[in-house]
Amino acid sequence: MSDTAPTRLTPETYERLQAELEDLTTRGRVEIAAVIEAARALGDLKENGDYHAAKDSQGKMESRIRQLQAMLATAEIVDGEAPSTGTVTSGSVVTLRYEGDDDDETQQFFFGSIEERQGDLTVVSPGSPLGQALAGRSAGEVVEYAAPGGTLRVEIVTIGN
Repeated sequence: MSDTAPTRLTPETYERLQAELEDLTTRGRVEIAAVIEAARALGDLKENGDYHAAKDSQGKMESRIRQLQAMLATAEIVDGEAPSTGTVTSGSVVTLRYEGDDDDETQQFFFGSIEERQGDLTVVSPGSPLGQALAGRSAGEVVEYAAPGGTLRVEIVTIGN
């Protein structure tokens, strides 16, 4: 993560993630330890499904704790509104039309951190190939990016907040 840009978070999201981290490192760790201890008391650990499930849950929780710690340590706090620059910036809702699709067929994406997701919009990370192609571009522009299936071209139809 040393070469990546900081995650841009609104003050509300930063506080929500801080609270989640606090909860996981206190209550979460105590609860998972109790579950592991109860499962361990059931006997043979090799064939103890409850024990293995609890250890798996513990690993996932610790992974989320590390992710939150890293994100919050380097987070950049920004205003809740994406700047109205007319270009794709963190917090923008971007409507795209893929080349080869029907002229009426468009897709909306949220451009920014997945932690800032709005509703059920698909998130495009600024560090992704599509995100790098879109960053700083304006409505009406056509951009290309490398996808697993080859190079794709998309038109930026609208940019909103």
